[in-house]
Amino acid sequence: MSRQPRQSLNRTRVIEGAIRVADAGGVEAVTMRRVAQELGIEAMSLYHHVPNKDAILDGLVDAVFEAIDLPDGECADWRDAIRGRAFSARTVLSQHRWALGLLDSRRNPGSATLRHLDAVLGVLRKAGFTLPMAAHGVSLIDSYIGGYVLQEANLPISGPVDVEEVASDILEHLPAGELPFLHEMIVDHGLSPAYDHTREFAYGLDLILDALEARRC
Repeated sequence: MSRQPRQSLNRTRVIEGAIRVADAGGVEAVTMRRVAQELGIEAMSLYHHVPNKDAILDGLVDAVFEAIDLPDGECADWRDAIRGRAFSARTVLSQHRWALGLLDSRRNPGSATLRHLDAVLGVLRKAGFTLPMAAHGVSLIDSYIGGYVLQEANLPISGPVDVEEVASDILEHLPAGELPFLHEMIVDHGLSPAYDHTREFAYGLDLILDALEARRC
């Protein structure tokens, strides 16, 4: 039986391999040798498609921006457009947390990156924001998304059961008389059946959007 021909190597496959390497070991694991191993080829073969590691890192950033939904430029409410994009960004960055420290570090943005940033700015400018306020808005929103994803990644909880376990451990060593407000927060809020820590992202995002709306004109 003849072997099925191996899929031909191209730049897209190189970046896809680099993403798998980064997902498994972080961006520091991305080297020409390691990406080549992931693809099952010799490292020298990569140089026909990417000139160096920097080009791979630039490609990683562009791939992340490509995965994030563009804001709907035809949406009647600019907040809905930005909100949709923010939730998409949170999802993508939660899947590729290594990208948090990489997105703003590159000097050679790719086409997907530029197209994405232009679309976000376009929503704000069309909504009537001044150019400085649009810049403030992008910086504020993206800082919030990145910070939230980073915080979420380090939380020792993933569901209601974890919340109860962590809260119980804290309460066991918490002097309620000395720290009454923290005790109140844990007992009356954190352990409330109505509390869902996964809703915090939407609440904080809406606060930011409402604040920007107040300064739109």
